Amino acid sequence: MRFILLWVDRMDLDTRYHDATKFSLPMYLGIGLAQCVSMIPGVSRSGATIVAAMLLGADRRSAAEFSFWLAMPTMAGAFAYDLFKSRGQMSLDNSILVAFGFAVSFVCAWIVVKTFLDYVQHHGFAVFAWWRVVVGALGLIALALGH
Repeated sequence: MRFILLWVDRMDLDTRYHDATKFSLPMYLGIGLAQCVSMIPGVSRSGATIVAAMLLGADRRSAAEFSFWLAMPTMAGAFAYDLFKSRGQMSLDNSILVAFGFAVSFVCAWIVVKTFLDYVQHHGFAVFAWWRVVVGALGLIALALGH
């Protein structure tokens, strides 16, 4: 997937969409179907959706932005499920800590995502794809050494 992202990022694609909220319905469906490829172990969900969006006519920024939008329901569901599982341990003090942690995480995530989208718009995905190659290689080396 990393090399596919690098390859697609270097292609001179006809970008018809510059706003993730203005994709066509068939494009949304195509990206959603491409997301199913991430069920294969080792395939990045965000990589699959970004590649599909770009191949279907999105620019880099809107492809990455839509990938983040797709992740939000899953993250919200995971948070709600974890909160439900921990309901027996929740007190007023814990609720305040969870609310504060949620607020700080939201602000930090917003800053990081905005910075990422601005970077990708001007520089592409190469540094992120190569980062995954390096980290993956280091992980395989650690496994081979028995760590």
